[in-house]
Amino acid sequence: MATLKDYRDERLRKLEELKKLGVNPYPSDAVRTHDIETIHAEFLDLEDKNVTVVGRIVSIRKFGKLAFIIIKDDGTLTLQLFIRKGDTTEEANRGHSELVVPAEINLLDTGDFIEVSGHVMKTQTGEISIGVKSLRILTKALRPMPTELNDKEERLRRRYVDMNVNPDVRQRFIRRSKFWQATREFLIQDGFIEVNNAVLEATAGGADASPFVTHMDALDQDFYLRISHELPLKRLLVAGFEKVFDIGARFRNENYSEEHLPEHNAMEWYWAYANWEQGMELTERMIRYICDKTWGTRQFTLMDGQKVDFGADGEHFPRVSFVGILKEQYDIDVFNTTIETIQDCLKDHGLEVEKQDNRIRSLDKLWKKYRKTLSGPVFLIDIPTFMQPLAKNQPGGNGLTEQFNLVFGGSEMCKAFSELNDPVDQLGRFMEQQKMRDAGDDEAQMLDIDFVEALEYGMPPACGLGFSERIFWSLEGVTAREGVPFPQLRNGIDETTKELYPDLKLA
Repeated sequence: MATLKDYRDERLRKLEELKKLGVNPYPSDAVRTHDIETIHAEFLDLEDKNVTVVGRIVSIRKFGKLAFIIIKDDGTLTLQLFIRKGDTTEEANRGHSELVVPAEINLLDTGDFIEVSGHVMKTQTGEISIGVKSLRILTKALRPMPTELNDKEERLRRRYVDMNVNPDVRQRFIRRSKFWQATREFLIQDGFIEVNNAVLEATAGGADASPFVTHMDALDQDFYLRISHELPLKRLLVAGFEKVFDIGARFRNENYSEEHLPEHNAMEWYWAYANWEQGMELTERMIRYICDKTWGTRQFTLMDGQKVDFGADGEHFPRVSFVGILKEQYDIDVFNTTIETIQDCLKDHGLEVEKQDNRIRSLDKLWKKYRKTLSGPVFLIDIPTFMQPLAKNQPGGNGLTEQFNLVFGGSEMCKAFSELNDPVDQLGRFMEQQKMRDAGDDEAQMLDIDFVEALEYGMPPACGLGFSERIFWSLEGVTAREGVPFPQLRNGIDETTKELYPDLKLA
Protein backbone atom coordinates (compact mmCIF):
# COMPACT_ATOMS: atom_id res chain seq x y z
CA MET A 1 0.00 0.00 0.00
CA ALA A 2 1.41 3.38 -1.03
CA THR A 3 2.36 5.75 1.78
CA LEU A 4 2.43 9.53 1.91
CA LYS A 5 6.18 9.33 1.37
CA ASP A 6 5.64 7.26 -1.78
CA TYR A 7 3.19 9.81 -3.20
CA ARG A 8 5.46 12.70 -2.28
CA ASP A 9 8.51 11.04 -3.84
CA GLU A 10 6.58 10.52 -7.09
CA ARG A 11 5.53 14.15 -7.17
CA LEU A 12 9.09 15.27 -6.51
CA ARG A 13 10.12 13.19 -9.53
CA LYS A 14 7.49 14.98 -11.64
CA LEU A 15 8.72 18.30 -10.33
CA GLU A 16 12.23 17.58 -11.55
CA GLU A 17 10.91 16.41 -14.93
CA LEU A 18 8.98 19.66 -15.34
CA LYS A 19 12.15 21.62 -14.66
CA LYS A 20 14.08 19.55 -17.23
CA LEU A 21 11.41 20.45 -19.81
CA GLY A 22 12.10 24.12 -19.13
CA VAL A 23 8.79 24.56 -17.33
CA ASN A 24 8.76 26.77 -14.23
CA PRO A 25 6.45 24.94 -11.80
CA TYR A 26 6.18 27.99 -9.53
CA PRO A 27 5.81 31.12 -11.73
CA SER A 28 5.26 34.46 -10.05
CA ASP A 29 2.34 35.58 -12.20
CA ALA A 30 -1.04 34.35 -13.38
CA VAL A 31 -3.74 35.59 -15.75
CA ARG A 32 -7.49 35.25 -15.25
CA THR A 33 -10.28 36.82 -17.30
CA HIS A 34 -13.24 35.10 -15.61
CA ASP A 35 -13.87 33.17 -12.41
CA ILE A 36 -15.69 29.84 -12.43
CA GLU A 37 -18.93 31.24 -10.98
CA THR A 38 -19.09 33.73 -13.87
CA ILE A 39 -18.49 31.04 -16.51
CA HIS A 40 -21.54 29.17 -15.22
CA ALA A 41 -23.72 32.22 -14.61
CA GLU A 42 -23.01 33.87 -17.99
CA PHE A 43 -22.62 30.79 -20.18
CA LEU A 44 -25.05 31.98 -22.88
CA ASP A 45 -23.05 35.19 -23.35
CA LEU A 46 -19.65 33.47 -23.13
CA GLU A 47 -20.27 30.38 -25.27
CA ASP A 48 -17.58 29.99 -27.99
CA LYS A 49 -15.61 32.95 -26.59
CA ASN A 50 -12.03 32.63 -25.37
CA VAL A 51 -11.43 32.94 -21.65
CA THR A 52 -8.64 32.28 -19.18
CA VAL A 53 -9.39 30.62 -15.85
CA VAL A 54 -7.33 29.48 -12.88
CA GLY A 55 -7.89 26.97 -10.12
CA ARG A 56 -6.81 23.90 -8.19
CA ILE A 57 -7.11 20.49 -9.86
CA VAL A 58 -9.79 18.39 -8.18
CA SER A 59 -9.68 15.37 -10.52
CA ILE A 60 -8.05 14.14 -13.73
CA ARG A 61 -9.47 11.57 -16.17
CA LYS A 62 -7.66 10.38 -19.32
CA PHE A 63 -9.12 8.49 -22.29
CA GLY A 64 -6.47 8.09 -24.98
CA LYS A 65 -6.30 11.38 -26.90
CA LEU A 66 -8.89 12.97 -24.60
CA ALA A 67 -8.56 14.21 -21.04
CA PHE A 68 -10.91 15.85 -18.59
CA ILE A 69 -9.70 17.94 -15.65
CA ILE A 70 -11.98 19.38 -12.96
CA ILE A 71 -10.75 22.57 -11.29
CA LYS A 72 -12.03 24.76 -8.48
CA ASP A 73 -11.29 28.35 -7.48
CA ASP A 74 -12.57 30.05 -4.33
CA GLY A 75 -16.23 29.84 -5.35
CA THR A 76 -18.62 26.98 -4.64
CA LEU A 77 -18.70 25.57 -8.20
CA THR A 78 -16.24 23.47 -10.19
CA LEU A 79 -15.41 23.67 -13.91
CA GLN A 80 -14.55 20.95 -16.39
CA LEU A 81 -11.60 21.35 -18.76
CA PHE A 82 -11.94 19.43 -22.02
CA ILE A 83 -8.56 18.55 -23.54
CA ARG A 84 -8.17 16.96 -26.97
CA LYS A 85 -4.91 16.18 -28.76
CA GLY A 86 -4.39 18.57 -31.64
CA ASP A 87 -6.31 21.42 -29.96
CA THR A 88 -3.53 22.43 -27.60
CA THR A 89 -0.04 23.89 -27.56
CA GLU A 90 2.55 22.10 -29.70
CA GLU A 91 6.07 21.40 -28.48
CA ALA A 92 7.64 24.02 -30.73
CA ASN A 93 5.30 26.68 -29.40
CA ARG A 94 5.68 25.90 -25.71
CA GLY A 95 5.59 29.09 -23.67
CA HIS A 96 6.80 29.99 -20.21
CA SER A 97 5.47 27.30 -17.82
CA GLU A 98 3.22 25.87 -20.59
CA LEU A 99 2.65 22.15 -20.91
CA VAL A 100 1.96 20.19 -24.04
CA VAL A 101 -1.28 18.40 -23.25
CA PRO A 102 -2.45 15.73 -23.20
CA ALA A 103 1.08 14.44 -23.90
CA GLU A 104 2.43 15.84 -20.61
CA ILE A 105 -0.72 15.50 -18.55
CA ASN A 106 0.93 12.72 -16.54
CA LEU A 107 3.03 15.42 -14.90
CA LEU A 108 -0.11 16.96 -13.38
CA ASP A 109 -1.69 15.83 -10.11
CA THR A 110 -4.72 16.66 -8.04
CA GLY A 111 -3.94 19.66 -5.88
CA ASP A 112 -1.86 21.42 -8.55
CA PHE A 113 -2.86 24.97 -9.44
CA ILE A 114 -3.12 25.69 -13.16
CA GLU A 115 -4.02 28.47 -15.59
CA VAL A 116 -6.02 27.47 -18.67
CA SER A 117 -7.03 29.37 -21.81
CA GLY A 118 -9.66 28.19 -24.27
CA HIS A 119 -13.21 28.60 -25.52
CA VAL A 120 -16.36 28.17 -23.45
CA MET A 121 -18.41 25.18 -24.59
CA LYS A 122 -20.69 22.33 -23.60
CA THR A 123 -19.65 18.71 -24.01
CA GLN A 124 -21.92 16.07 -25.53
CA THR A 125 -23.18 15.31 -22.02
CA GLY A 126 -24.24 18.95 -21.63
CA GLU A 127 -21.60 19.95 -19.09
CA ILE A 128 -20.28 23.50 -19.24
CA SER A 129 -16.56 23.25 -20.00
CA ILE A 130 -13.49 25.00 -21.36
CA GLY A 131 -12.07 23.61 -24.58
CA VAL A 132 -8.41 23.91 -23.67
CA LYS A 133 -5.96 25.64 -26.03
CA SER A 134 -3.11 26.18 -23.56
CA LEU A 135 -2.34 25.16 -20.01
CA ARG A 136 0.20 26.60 -17.58
CA ILE A 137 1.13 25.10 -14.25
CA LEU A 138 1.10 27.69 -11.47
CA THR A 139 1.95 25.53 -8.47
CA LYS A 140 3.09 21.92 -8.24
CA ALA A 141 1.58 20.32 -5.12
CA LEU A 142 3.91 17.81 -3.45
CA ARG A 143 1.32 16.20 -1.19
CA PRO A 144 -2.00 14.72 -2.33
CA MET A 145 -5.12 16.30 -0.88
CA PRO A 146 -7.06 13.58 1.01
CA THR A 147 -10.59 12.78 -0.07
CA GLU A 148 -11.85 12.81 3.51
CA LEU A 149 -10.61 14.01 6.87
CA ASN A 150 -12.52 13.01 9.98
CA ASP A 151 -9.95 12.96 12.79
CA LYS A 152 -10.72 16.05 14.92
CA GLU A 153 -7.13 16.69 15.99
CA GLU A 154 -5.88 16.37 12.42
CA ARG A 155 -8.63 18.65 11.12
CA LEU A 156 -7.77 21.41 13.61
CA ARG A 157 -4.01 21.04 13.17
CA ARG A 158 -4.14 21.17 9.35
CA ARG A 159 -7.10 23.43 8.84
CA TYR A 160 -5.90 24.33 5.34
CA VAL A 161 -6.57 20.69 4.43
CA ASP A 162 -9.81 20.57 6.38
CA MET A 163 -11.24 23.51 4.43
CA ASN A 164 -10.42 21.82 1.13
CA VAL A 165 -11.87 18.45 2.09
CA ASN A 166 -14.88 19.83 3.99
CA PRO A 167 -16.27 22.82 2.04
CA ASP A 168 -18.84 23.54 4.78
CA VAL A 169 -15.97 24.44 7.12
CA ARG A 170 -14.65 26.95 4.61
CA GLN A 171 -18.12 28.46 4.21
CA ARG A 172 -18.30 28.87 7.99
CA PHE A 173 -15.34 31.23 7.91
CA ILE A 174 -16.86 33.20 5.07
CA ARG A 175 -19.86 33.71 7.35
CA ARG A 176 -17.50 34.63 10.20
CA SER A 177 -16.13 37.40 8.02
CA LYS A 178 -19.68 38.55 7.25
CA PHE A 179 -20.48 38.50 10.98
CA TRP A 180 -17.76 41.03 11.80
CA GLN A 181 -18.40 43.02 8.63
CA ALA A 182 -22.08 43.33 9.58
CA THR A 183 -21.12 44.41 13.11
CA ARG A 184 -18.86 47.11 11.71
CA GLU A 185 -21.45 48.24 9.12
CA PHE A 186 -24.20 48.56 11.72
CA LEU A 187 -22.13 50.66 14.09
CA ILE A 188 -20.73 52.94 11.37
CA GLN A 189 -24.22 53.47 9.97
CA ASP A 190 -25.31 54.42 13.50
CA GLY A 191 -22.62 57.09 13.71
CA PHE A 192 -19.87 55.21 15.58
CA ILE A 193 -16.17 55.68 14.79
CA GLU A 194 -13.83 52.69 14.80
CA VAL A 195 -10.61 53.18 16.76
CA ASN A 196 -8.04 50.39 16.99
CA ASN A 197 -6.33 50.63 20.36
CA ALA A 198 -3.16 49.00 21.66
CA VAL A 199 -3.03 45.31 22.50
CA LEU A 200 -0.14 45.78 24.98
CA GLU A 201 -1.18 47.47 28.22
CA ALA A 202 0.71 48.47 31.33
CA THR A 203 -2.39 47.58 33.38
CA ALA A 204 -4.87 44.91 32.33
CA GLY A 205 -8.40 46.10 32.99
CA GLY A 206 -12.01 46.07 31.91
CA ALA A 207 -12.83 42.45 32.78
CA ASP A 208 -12.40 39.71 35.36
CA ALA A 209 -9.70 37.57 33.75
CA SER A 210 -6.08 36.49 34.12
CA PRO A 211 -3.86 38.27 31.56
CA PHE A 212 -0.95 37.03 29.49
CA VAL A 213 2.33 38.76 30.31
CA THR A 214 5.05 39.75 27.83
CA HIS A 215 8.17 41.89 27.96
CA MET A 216 9.07 44.90 25.84
CA ASP A 217 12.83 45.14 25.42
CA ALA A 218 12.74 48.77 24.25
CA LEU A 219 11.31 49.93 27.58
CA ASP A 220 12.61 47.01 29.65
CA GLN A 221 9.12 46.65 31.07
CA ASP A 222 6.51 43.93 31.33
CA PHE A 223 3.21 44.48 29.56
CA TYR A 224 -0.09 42.63 29.55
CA LEU A 225 -1.98 41.50 26.47
CA ARG A 226 -5.34 43.20 26.75
CA ILE A 227 -8.20 41.28 28.30
CA SER A 228 -10.74 43.90 27.23
CA HIS A 229 -11.14 46.91 24.93
CA GLU A 230 -12.96 48.89 27.59
CA LEU A 231 -10.71 51.35 29.39
CA PRO A 232 -8.92 52.81 26.31
CA LEU A 233 -12.30 53.38 24.64
CA LYS A 234 -13.57 55.18 27.74
CA ARG A 235 -10.46 57.35 27.68
CA LEU A 236 -11.58 58.36 24.18
CA LEU A 237 -14.87 59.58 25.65
CA VAL A 238 -12.80 61.75 27.98
CA ALA A 239 -10.97 62.95 24.85
CA GLY A 240 -14.25 64.18 23.37
CA PHE A 241 -15.41 61.32 21.14
CA GLU A 242 -19.08 60.45 21.52
CA LYS A 243 -19.51 57.11 19.69
CA VAL A 244 -16.51 54.77 19.44
CA PHE A 245 -15.90 51.06 18.95
CA ASP A 246 -13.02 48.63 18.54
CA ILE A 247 -12.97 45.18 16.94
CA GLY A 248 -9.96 42.95 17.46
CA ALA A 249 -8.24 40.22 19.42
CA ARG A 250 -8.21 40.01 23.19
CA PHE A 251 -6.39 37.50 25.38
CA ARG A 252 -7.44 35.76 28.59
CA ASN A 253 -5.06 33.29 30.20
CA GLU A 254 -7.68 30.71 31.06
CA ASN A 255 -8.55 27.18 30.05
CA TYR A 256 -10.20 26.07 26.85
CA SER A 257 -13.88 25.20 26.84
CA GLU A 258 -16.60 24.74 24.25
CA GLU A 259 -17.42 28.45 24.70
CA HIS A 260 -14.04 30.02 25.42
CA LEU A 261 -10.62 30.39 23.81
CA PRO A 262 -7.67 32.17 25.47
CA GLU A 263 -7.35 34.25 22.27
CA HIS A 264 -10.47 35.40 20.47
CA ASN A 265 -11.93 38.37 18.62
CA ALA A 266 -14.28 40.75 20.34
CA MET A 267 -16.01 44.10 19.90
CA GLU A 268 -16.86 46.88 22.34
CA TRP A 269 -18.72 50.12 21.71
CA TYR A 270 -19.19 53.20 23.93
CA TRP A 271 -21.90 55.79 23.43
CA ALA A 272 -21.74 59.13 25.23
CA TYR A 273 -24.93 60.70 26.61
CA ALA A 274 -26.79 57.35 26.33
CA ASN A 275 -28.03 55.19 29.21
CA TRP A 276 -28.57 51.45 29.56
CA GLU A 277 -32.17 51.59 28.29
CA GLN A 278 -30.96 53.12 25.03
CA GLY A 279 -28.18 50.54 25.00
CA MET A 280 -30.69 47.68 25.17
CA GLU A 281 -32.65 49.08 22.23
CA LEU A 282 -29.45 49.47 20.19
CA THR A 283 -28.42 45.91 21.06
CA GLU A 284 -31.73 44.50 19.86
CA ARG A 285 -31.35 46.28 16.54
CA MET A 286 -27.70 45.32 16.22
CA ILE A 287 -28.10 41.58 16.83
CA ARG A 288 -30.98 41.40 14.34
CA TYR A 289 -28.96 43.27 11.72
CA ILE A 290 -26.01 40.91 12.19
CA CYS A 291 -28.26 37.84 11.90
CA ASP A 292 -29.91 39.15 8.75
CA LYS A 293 -26.60 39.96 7.06
CA THR A 294 -24.71 36.84 8.14
CA TRP A 295 -27.28 34.05 8.00
CA GLY A 296 -30.37 35.58 6.42
CA THR A 297 -32.52 34.43 9.34
CA ARG A 298 -33.30 35.33 12.95
CA GLN A 299 -34.30 31.82 14.00
CA PHE A 300 -31.66 29.30 15.08
CA THR A 301 -31.33 25.80 16.48
CA LEU A 302 -28.21 25.67 18.64
CA MET A 303 -25.75 22.83 19.15
CA ASP A 304 -27.61 21.50 22.20
CA GLY A 305 -31.00 21.69 20.45
CA GLN A 306 -32.18 24.93 22.05
CA LYS A 307 -34.16 27.17 19.71
CA VAL A 308 -33.58 30.93 19.64
CA ASP A 309 -35.72 33.50 17.83
CA PHE A 310 -34.57 37.13 17.87
CA GLY A 311 -37.99 38.30 16.75
CA ALA A 312 -39.28 41.13 14.63
CA ASP A 313 -38.05 44.71 14.49
CA GLY A 314 -39.39 46.75 17.38
CA GLU A 315 -39.99 43.79 19.70
CA HIS A 316 -38.19 43.97 23.05
CA PHE A 317 -36.35 41.06 24.65
CA PRO A 318 -37.76 39.95 28.05
CA ARG A 319 -35.83 40.88 31.19
CA VAL A 320 -34.84 38.66 34.12
CA SER A 321 -33.50 39.84 37.48
CA PHE A 322 -30.23 38.44 38.87
CA VAL A 323 -31.19 39.01 42.50
CA GLY A 324 -34.72 37.78 41.77
CA ILE A 325 -33.49 34.53 40.18
CA LEU A 326 -31.16 33.72 43.09
CA LYS A 327 -33.95 34.34 45.60
CA GLU A 328 -36.52 32.38 43.59
CA GLN A 329 -34.33 29.43 42.66
CA TYR A 330 -32.00 29.11 45.67
CA ASP A 331 -33.60 31.23 48.44
CA ILE A 332 -30.44 33.32 48.49
CA ASP A 333 -30.57 37.01 49.44
CA VAL A 334 -27.44 38.29 47.68
CA PHE A 335 -27.05 41.19 50.15
CA ASN A 336 -27.65 39.38 53.44
CA THR A 337 -26.38 35.82 53.02
CA THR A 338 -23.03 34.63 54.35
CA ILE A 339 -20.40 33.02 52.15
CA GLU A 340 -20.81 29.81 54.16
CA THR A 341 -24.53 29.64 53.36
CA ILE A 342 -23.87 30.31 49.68
CA GLN A 343 -21.22 27.56 49.57
CA ASP A 344 -23.57 25.12 51.28
CA CYS A 345 -26.05 25.92 48.52
CA LEU A 346 -23.35 25.22 45.93
CA LYS A 347 -22.76 21.79 47.44
CA ASP A 348 -26.49 21.06 47.59
CA HIS A 349 -26.72 21.69 43.85
CA GLY A 350 -23.66 19.65 42.94
CA LEU A 351 -21.42 22.64 42.25
CA GLU A 352 -17.74 22.78 43.13
CA VAL A 353 -16.49 24.88 46.02
CA GLU A 354 -12.89 26.00 45.47
CA LYS A 355 -10.45 27.39 48.04
CA GLN A 356 -10.20 30.77 46.32
CA ASP A 357 -13.97 31.13 45.90
CA ASN A 358 -15.39 34.32 47.36
CA ARG A 359 -18.91 35.69 47.58
CA ILE A 360 -18.92 37.04 44.02
CA ARG A 361 -17.58 33.85 42.41
CA SER A 362 -19.97 31.68 44.42
CA LEU A 363 -23.07 33.68 43.53
CA ASP A 364 -22.00 33.65 39.89
CA LYS A 365 -21.79 29.83 39.93
CA LEU A 366 -25.37 29.59 41.16
CA TRP A 367 -26.58 31.97 38.47
CA LYS A 368 -24.70 30.09 35.77
CA LYS A 369 -26.37 26.82 36.76
CA TYR A 370 -29.80 28.39 36.23
CA ARG A 371 -28.65 30.29 33.15
CA LYS A 372 -28.20 27.03 31.26
CA THR A 373 -31.99 26.65 31.17
CA LEU A 374 -32.56 29.98 29.39
CA SER A 375 -32.95 29.67 25.63
CA GLY A 376 -33.55 33.41 25.36
CA PRO A 377 -33.02 35.93 24.11
CA VAL A 378 -33.43 37.77 27.41
CA PHE A 379 -31.67 40.65 29.12
CA LEU A 380 -30.26 39.89 32.56
CA ILE A 381 -30.62 42.93 34.84
CA ASP A 382 -30.42 43.80 38.57
CA ILE A 383 -26.78 42.84 39.06
CA PRO A 384 -25.37 43.97 42.45
CA THR A 385 -22.87 46.81 42.62
CA PHE A 386 -20.29 44.66 44.43
CA MET A 387 -20.21 42.34 41.40
CA GLN A 388 -19.59 45.06 38.80
CA PRO A 389 -16.83 47.60 39.48
CA LEU A 390 -17.33 49.61 36.28
CA ALA A 391 -21.11 50.20 36.12
CA LYS A 392 -23.30 52.99 37.45
CA ASN A 393 -25.76 52.30 40.24
CA GLN A 394 -29.49 52.28 39.71
CA PRO A 395 -31.12 55.32 41.37
CA GLY A 396 -32.66 54.85 44.79
CA GLY A 397 -29.77 53.21 46.63
CA ASN A 398 -30.89 49.61 46.06
CA GLY A 399 -27.34 48.35 45.57
CA LEU A 400 -27.96 47.34 41.95
CA THR A 401 -26.24 48.50 38.79
CA GLU A 402 -27.58 49.75 35.49
CA GLN A 403 -26.20 46.68 33.73
CA PHE A 404 -27.73 44.33 31.18
CA ASN A 405 -26.34 41.10 29.76
CA LEU A 406 -27.78 39.51 26.64
CA VAL A 407 -28.47 35.84 27.36
CA PHE A 408 -29.40 33.14 24.87
CA GLY A 409 -28.61 29.46 24.48
CA GLY A 410 -27.85 29.26 28.20
CA SER A 411 -24.93 31.71 27.96
CA GLU A 412 -24.24 35.40 28.51
CA MET A 413 -23.32 36.81 25.10
CA CYS A 414 -23.16 40.58 25.69
CA LYS A 415 -22.30 42.59 28.77
CA ALA A 416 -23.28 46.26 28.89
CA PHE A 417 -24.04 49.00 31.36
CA SER A 418 -24.34 52.68 32.08
CA GLU A 419 -20.68 53.51 32.57
CA LEU A 420 -19.35 54.67 35.91
CA ASN A 421 -17.87 58.15 35.47
CA ASP A 422 -17.49 59.19 39.12
CA PRO A 423 -13.70 59.04 39.74
CA VAL A 424 -14.07 58.80 43.53
CA ASP A 425 -16.56 55.93 43.28
CA GLN A 426 -14.40 54.26 40.61
CA LEU A 427 -11.30 54.40 42.81
CA GLY A 428 -13.24 52.87 45.70
CA ARG A 429 -14.40 49.98 43.54
CA PHE A 430 -10.89 49.44 42.21
CA MET A 431 -9.67 49.24 45.81
CA GLU A 432 -12.28 46.59 46.59
CA GLN A 433 -11.11 44.60 43.56
CA GLN A 434 -7.51 45.00 44.70
CA LYS A 435 -8.39 43.47 48.07
CA MET A 436 -9.76 40.46 46.20
CA ARG A 437 -6.51 40.19 44.19
CA ASP A 438 -4.48 40.41 47.39
CA ALA A 439 -6.62 37.57 48.79
CA GLY A 440 -5.67 35.35 45.85
CA ASP A 441 -8.28 36.13 43.19
CA ASP A 442 -6.12 36.49 40.07
CA GLU A 443 -9.15 37.43 37.96
CA ALA A 444 -10.13 40.45 40.05
CA GLN A 445 -9.45 43.76 38.32
CA MET A 446 -6.19 45.67 38.75
CA LEU A 447 -6.03 49.19 40.08
CA ASP A 448 -5.63 51.48 37.06
CA ILE A 449 -4.75 54.85 38.55
CA ASP A 450 -4.27 56.43 35.11
CA PHE A 451 -7.90 55.61 34.29
CA VAL A 452 -9.02 57.19 37.57
CA GLU A 453 -7.01 60.30 36.66
CA ALA A 454 -8.67 60.35 33.21
CA LEU A 455 -12.10 60.31 34.86
CA GLU A 456 -11.07 63.28 36.99
CA TYR A 457 -10.85 65.32 33.78
CA GLY A 458 -14.49 64.41 33.14
CA MET A 459 -16.19 61.66 31.15
CA PRO A 460 -19.79 62.24 29.99
CA PRO A 461 -22.54 59.82 30.97
CA ALA A 462 -22.38 56.86 28.60
CA CYS A 463 -23.47 53.33 27.84
CA GLY A 464 -21.00 50.66 26.71
CA LEU A 465 -21.32 47.11 25.44
CA GLY A 466 -18.97 44.29 24.55
CA PHE A 467 -19.33 40.88 22.97
CA SER A 468 -17.00 38.23 21.60
CA GLU A 469 -17.28 35.91 18.64
CA ARG A 470 -18.94 33.42 20.99
CA ILE A 471 -22.17 34.80 19.55
CA PHE A 472 -21.03 33.56 16.14
CA TRP A 473 -19.96 30.15 17.44
CA SER A 474 -23.27 29.68 19.22
CA LEU A 475 -25.45 30.62 16.24
CA GLU A 476 -23.25 28.50 13.94
CA GLY A 477 -23.81 25.56 16.30
CA VAL A 478 -20.09 24.82 16.76
CA THR A 479 -17.57 24.77 19.58
CA ALA A 480 -15.04 27.56 20.08
CA ARG A 481 -12.17 25.66 18.41
CA GLU A 482 -14.36 24.74 15.46
CA GLY A 483 -15.38 28.39 15.17
CA VAL A 484 -11.94 29.84 14.38
CA PRO A 485 -9.70 29.01 11.41
CA PHE A 486 -6.52 28.13 13.33
CA PRO A 487 -7.10 27.38 17.03
CA GLN A 488 -4.12 27.09 19.36
CA LEU A 489 -3.05 23.49 19.91
CA ARG A 490 -0.25 21.92 21.89
CA ASN A 491 2.77 21.88 19.62
CA GLY A 492 3.45 18.48 18.11
CA ILE A 493 5.10 16.93 15.06
CA ASP A 494 3.76 13.64 13.75
CA GLU A 495 5.95 10.68 12.88
CA THR A 496 5.31 10.96 9.13
CA THR A 497 6.68 14.52 9.09
CA LYS A 498 9.76 13.41 11.01
CA GLU A 499 10.29 10.65 8.45
CA LEU A 500 9.94 13.03 5.50
CA TYR A 501 12.55 15.44 6.88
CA PRO A 502 15.14 13.20 8.58
CA ASP A 503 17.94 15.77 8.30
CA LEU A 504 16.03 18.29 10.41
CA LYS A 505 16.07 16.04 13.50
CA LEU A 506 12.57 17.18 14.47
CA ALA A 507 11.63 16.46 18.08
